[in-house]
Amino acid sequence: MNIFDRYLKEILNLIEKNKKKLDLKEFNRFKGIYFEIPPSNFDSDLSTNVCLILAKINKLDPKKLAIKIKELIERNISDFKNTEIAGPGFLNIYLSEKALIYILSDIFKEGKTYGSGKTNFSYNIEFVSANPTGPMHVGHCRGAIFGDVLSNLLKFNGNKVTKEYYINDYGNQIRNFVKSVYLRIREIKFNEKFVNEKDLYPGEYIKEIAKKILTKNKSDFNSLDDNYDLLSKEALNYSMEMIKNDLNKLGVSHDNFVSEKSIVEKKNVESAIKKLRLTKHVEEGYLDPPKGEDHKNWKKTKRLIFKSVLFGDDANRALQKNDGSWTYFANDLAYHYNKVSRNYDKLINILGADHTGYIKRIEGAVKALSENKTVLECKVTQLVKLFKNGSPYKMSKRAGDFISVTDLLNEVNKDSIRFMMLNRSNDVELEFDFDKVLEKSKDNPVFYVQYCHARIQSILRSADLKLKKEPQIKDFDGNFNKFEREILKKVFEWPKIIKTSSSKYEPHRIPFYLYELATLFHSYWSKGNEDLKFKFINDGKVKKSVIIIIQIILIVLQNGMNILNVSLPNKM
Repeated sequence: MNIFDRYLKEILNLIEKNKKKLDLKEFNRFKGIYFEIPPSNFDSDLSTNVCLILAKINKLDPKKLAIKIKELIERNISDFKNTEIAGPGFLNIYLSEKALIYILSDIFKEGKTYGSGKTNFSYNIEFVSANPTGPMHVGHCRGAIFGDVLSNLLKFNGNKVTKEYYINDYGNQIRNFVKSVYLRIREIKFNEKFVNEKDLYPGEYIKEIAKKILTKNKSDFNSLDDNYDLLSKEALNYSMEMIKNDLNKLGVSHDNFVSEKSIVEKKNVESAIKKLRLTKHVEEGYLDPPKGEDHKNWKKTKRLIFKSVLFGDDANRALQKNDGSWTYFANDLAYHYNKVSRNYDKLINILGADHTGYIKRIEGAVKALSENKTVLECKVTQLVKLFKNGSPYKMSKRAGDFISVTDLLNEVNKDSIRFMMLNRSNDVELEFDFDKVLEKSKDNPVFYVQYCHARIQSILRSADLKLKKEPQIKDFDGNFNKFEREILKKVFEWPKIIKTSSSKYEPHRIPFYLYELATLFHSYWSKGNEDLKFKFINDGKVKKSVIIIIQIILIVLQNGMNILNVSLPNKM
């Protein structure tokens, strides 16, 4: 039940039927018109700007129009107990007790689906896609959680979602990775010193991979070239196993793993290029040297170029290197052609902060490959900075020169990491404060939300209450006190939060909202310590209004934390 959409539709239908009486010549339905929860200093349940918008486009006095619409509402909409005009022409609305009972009954019936907008799109969301040359680091962690929660959110809202990981298992970094493993094998087997050359991987995890390969294979490993295929296959398998284990510890899973190597070997690049030739989005030509490149050292070579400027990029992009081989971008373009061919309604890529400059060219490539039928949207997750005792925190680095997900998980549990990684919008840097996430206080958002659930469960145990799936609220008079009504108004906001979070791809709105809901509950609980009339339990009995409030909070908490994949303990 989305009361905002419901009552907006009801009021607009009423206004449309009475356009002539209201002197409305222009009726731009829904555009710019909204319903919202008014600020806490207002007692009303809902507020709308309908009079302001309609007055503006019809060049009318908004207050005079508000008086007419107010009278119209009071005669025709029984769910509204009272309507007041505020400010320049806002309408503040008070819901009747009967309406509250009706709304709550619907919410209880919806239960686990409360908040869902029942949209029906198919999404492909690609996220993490870290090079399989080592463990996941903290930056990958933020992108992994963002992508996973966004997927859960869109699924909750009724969509079909494929979570995809693109394995970058092709190119020079793989050869350097395999060489690193080979040299560690030589170190272990023949006591040869590992020389950390440029572009090699020195981390301890390479030794672990080498040990696993040696245990399983009896090769003499006298030559890298002779053993390259074996080492490449085995090392990549172990590395991806390590990455998948890290993801699993974070509560993250994928539906598809697509190999860059397989994309190249199946001639998908050639197929994508053929498509772009037909639409005249590629050409043979020359590129200027990249910014910062010494012109003297720049070799001007004729090559195949994607006309990226046609799609808003600041330069056209090479599809071939100087030696004629495909660039990384060409391989990536082919991969996205593969995604386009799978006929998703929407494509989303979750990228790291270092990929910002890459967005326009790949979004343009998808437009070109799909002939503007498919839209790719890229979301960037910014850097994570670790803090402890008010200062940047340097952890031990198992992986070598970066902090791995395993390092982080050794200090903080999965629930805290998932919640806190979404505690700010993805497009701003995140400060991960170890002191805060380990605190048992209001300053720790995940604790405060979990404690709200645990406190509710404690109330139920104290009163020996067993809640039914659908509470009997029909005989309740709908008389909630001011604290309870504030909680109800926040609960009514939940579908709007889901709608906005889904449409804007902003899952960080959910932990913000849950924290606000938990804060309202804790504040109400504290009032019972100050004033006995607000005490939840008296003589072992819980007030009916409190029982309803408890149940309604539980529905939202459970739905919200399920989306986040964060646990709700019964005791803390």
